[in-house]
Amino acid sequence: MIKKDITDLMTQNHQTFIQTLTDLSKTDFERVPKGKWCAGQQLDHIIKSVKPVNRAFGIPKYVLAEKFGKAKRPSRTYKVLVTNYLKTLEENPNYILTKDFAPEKIDAKNRSEQLDYLRSLIQHLNEGIAMYSEEELDSYMLPHPIMGKFTLREILYFTMYHVKHHEKQIHKNLEQY
Repeated sequence: MIKKDITDLMTQNHQTFIQTLTDLSKTDFERVPKGKWCAGQQLDHIIKSVKPVNRAFGIPKYVLAEKFGKAKRPSRTYKVLVTNYLKTLEENPNYILTKDFAPEKIDAKNRSEQLDYLRSLIQHLNEGIAMYSEEELDSYMLPHPIMGKFTLREILYFTMYHVKHHEKQIHKNLEQY
């Protein structure tokens, strides 16, 4: 997938997530399904997941190379990355998120502000992506908390999929009521 496709899908997937949360009633937004995250927590987790990726695209490339290294393998495809992620989740059902990614509750009264914040993070991330060549997206690495090191392209694929994964969770949780 080339950069244009990535930025288009990044925007589209996050906008769909934002619209889903915008359309929820206050009750559905704050409803906590047994043992699951409410929609506000899903939103907080997505924000916490996008922030470090966004930050990484704003730091100098040589810092990325020094801190996380350069790729010694080609980037995996979107399909392979998603398959590997789902397999990792299945194999680690008791994985506990680090504090940095564990969601806090976002009340419906703060929903609009937090959705705007997510929208701005994605816009800023897309601007950062524009500063990289196709080759650079396959050259620099970033860590993922459960899956190891990703190329920049792979972390973008993950970010595009991750929001869809959590949107599905919201829909699935609401079907329980």
